[in-house]
Amino acid sequence: MGRTIQARLDDRAEDDLALLRNEGHNDSDAIRLALRESADRRRRRASLRAEAQEAAADEADLTEARRVRAEMDALAASWPEE
Repeated sequence: MGRTIQARLDDRAEDDLALLRNEGHNDSDAIRLALRESADRRRRRASLRAEAQEAAADEADLTEARRVRAEMDALAASWPEE
């Protein structure tokens, strides 16, 4: 058996726990599920952030993106000035 913890729930946390209870989870299962889902979401965000930082640091890729953007701008129809 794992470690036992205690937490004081505010109104929002109580509502969130009630939502999970209504899906058929008991308190312990609901809290474990919420922790896993939250941690997974944070891991995905961290991974995407690292990927974006890596792409932003790739000078060859940035140069190519600027070239493509310039070509697209040259092909774009002008907008009428009103």
